[in-house]
Amino acid sequence: MIEIVVVLRVEDAVLDFLSVLTDPDPGAGPAAVVLADRGDILTLPAGTPSAERLARLAPYVRPAEEDAASPGPAALAGLIRRAAGGRSARVWTHSPADNRRSRGRVGRDTAIACAGPADGAGGAAPVLTVRHAVGYSPYLQFVSDLDRPLGREQVAAKLDFVNRAAPGLLATPSAEFVVQTPRIPAAERFFAADPTERERLFALLASLGDEAAAVADPWEFATSPYETRRLDATAAWVRRHRSPGGGPLVEVGACEGALTSRLAADGFSVYATEPNPHFRARLDAAVRGTDAVQVGAEDLAGLAKDGPAGAAYLLVEMLYYGQDLALLDDLPTGLLFLALEPEALETRLRPWLAASAVWRTVEEVRLVPPRVEPVCGGRAYLSKRGSVGLALRRTDG
Repeated sequence: MIEIVVVLRVEDAVLDFLSVLTDPDPGAGPAAVVLADRGDILTLPAGTPSAERLARLAPYVRPAEEDAASPGPAALAGLIRRAAGGRSARVWTHSPADNRRSRGRVGRDTAIACAGPADGAGGAAPVLTVRHAVGYSPYLQFVSDLDRPLGREQVAAKLDFVNRAAPGLLATPSAEFVVQTPRIPAAERFFAADPTERERLFALLASLGDEAAAVADPWEFATSPYETRRLDATAAWVRRHRSPGGGPLVEVGACEGALTSRLAADGFSVYATEPNPHFRARLDAAVRGTDAVQVGAEDLAGLAKDGPAGAAYLLVEMLYYGQDLALLDDLPTGLLFLALEPEALETRLRPWLAASAVWRTVEEVRLVPPRVEPVCGGRAYLSKRGSVGLALRRTDG
C-alpha cells in the first residue's frame, strides 16, 4: 500500500498532510507526493525517517506563482498511476471547497481522476478511494471522517519546515499562497465525498462563472429554509411597493429564477436578465410557458446603456462583485430594490448612497435575520449573514 498525496504545490503537502507523510510507525509504507502544477512525483520510500522525508520535499518549495493550476483530471490520472506503480494506493488531496480556487480545483480534479472512466477520467487511473483535507476553511465548518491531532514533535517539524524552506511565503502579498497561522493546522482533518457532494462543494465556494454553475442550484435556494424565507420576504417587500398591474419589473442577475418564479406567481410581469449562459438556460427552463416572464442576457452595464423601462429594477443579493455603482443612475426606472447582507450594505452601498444626488431611500427593511445552516447534504455548515433591503426612488421622481 502506498499513500499518494496530490497537492498543488509542495508546501501544501506539509501544511495539510504531514500526518500522512510522516507516520511515526517505523513500519510505515512508502509514500509519494504529486505536485499537480509541475507534474513532479516525489517518492518517499518505506522506512524513510520523517526528518529525511521533509528534507526531500524542501528543495521543491518555490515563491508564490499566481499561474499555478491543476493540469486537469486526465493528466492527474496519469500521474497517480505512475506514482502507484501498480501497487494498491490511498489518495489524499485538497478539499474541492478550498476557498483558494487553485487548490479546490486540484481536489475536484483528483477525485474525478480516481473515480474511473464513468466519472470522466478516461479510464487512465484505477478506481481509488480519495480523502480530502479540510485544511484552511474560513467560510465553512466541516463534518470530517478522520481527525489526526498532531503531537508537539510533529507541530515543531511542520513549523521548522515553514521557517526553513518557505520563509518567503510567510510574507508574500499573495492571498493564494501566503502561509499564516490559520493555514498551519495542529490537527489535520479529512473527509470523503461522493461525486454529487464533491461537485456541490466545489460550486458552493465559487462566486461567479461556470464554476458556480457546475451544478444546478449551487446555493440551495430550493432547499434552504434561510433562502426560502429570504426569497418569500423579498417578494412580499416588492408587493408592498408595487402592484402587479403597475408595470413590468426588471430583475438583474436572476440566476435560475428562484425569485422570478415567486414574482410571476404574484401576477407581476418580469424581465429577468442573467448573463451566465448556464444559469440562463435553467432560468429559461424554469419559466418556460409563463407568459409574464421574458428572459434576457444583459448585465448591469448593458441594462444601464439600453435596458427596458421598468416600474422597478431589482438588484437582489448581486452587488458583491465590484460592479460600478454609478451605473445605477442610468437604469431606466424611478424605483430600485437593492438587497445585500448587512456588512456589504454598510461598506459598499452606504457611502455611495450618501454621495448620491440621484437616489433617496424610501424604506430600509431587514428581510431575513442571520441563520446557521448545513449545506451539501450536511457535509458542512455555514453562517448566512442576513439580508437588508433598500427601496430607493429618484430624487426627481
